[in-house]
Amino acid sequence: MIDIKHFFGLTAPPFPQNIKLDDLYMLPGLTPLIQRFEFAVKTGAVSVITGEVGSGKSTSLRLACSKFHSNQYRIISLVATPGSMMELLRQILLEFGEEFRSFQTSLIIKKVREIIVDIASKKQIPVLVIDEAHLLRKDVFSQLHTLSQFDFDSNPIMPMILCGQDQLIDKLVTLSAKPLASRIVGRSHMDSLKLKDMKGYIEHHLRLAGTDKPIFAEEAILAIHQNSGGLLRRANIIARGAMMAAAMEKSQIVSGEHIRLAGTEII
Repeated sequence: MIDIKHFFGLTAPPFPQNIKLDDLYMLPGLTPLIQRFEFAVKTGAVSVITGEVGSGKSTSLRLACSKFHSNQYRIISLVATPGSMMELLRQILLEFGEEFRSFQTSLIIKKVREIIVDIASKKQIPVLVIDEAHLLRKDVFSQLHTLSQFDFDSNPIMPMILCGQDQLIDKLVTLSAKPLASRIVGRSHMDSLKLKDMKGYIEHHLRLAGTDKPIFAEEAILAIHQNSGGLLRRANIIARGAMMAAAMEKSQIVSGEHIRLAGTEII
């Protein structure tokens, strides 16, 4: 197989999935997202992040979490499942390094709350971060707020960040989720990139890979934007595939036709 890194004279693989936080392209909505995240954490409230598949939600969440020093904050990071409240509670306990052999939800909630209070007593703020939160069941949304209710709801110890696809909002506006929704102080939405931002994104990643050369023709950048719908994950896959198509033709410039070929390989 052709090595596109070698063919284009790059020093690093282009458009990597495991990009370092310091190397992230500052998306237009990223700064306000972090500000809403920080405000929710400092007020003990809830913040919601939504966006389409591949829009950069999880990466943005990773960046926002990195702003909180482990000496002062305890990040409890979960990936949601369609399971019961009991399963979610067990996930939280595992994040704490605890196993609790009980099948009574009330006892497990009591155990989780005891751990949360213990963390707070050590001058740390526990922050519950749930990615893919749109997968949570409606009955979980109706109970989730109970984890942060202390002193008759006058002492919000554990802020929450919920991140997921757009249907997360649909679940939060239901009557059963109202106690949780009433605690939301900020909503961020990761929009798909506009053409000028897509161009900046591609140029940024090429610089990270070690080149300032215009590898992608203008028509190719337009084609990536159109084929990806402005979504980052899809843009990355198409860009890498198009570079491979160009390299196979021994072309140092990625054309619109190379983008079209790469687009036929993905769903």
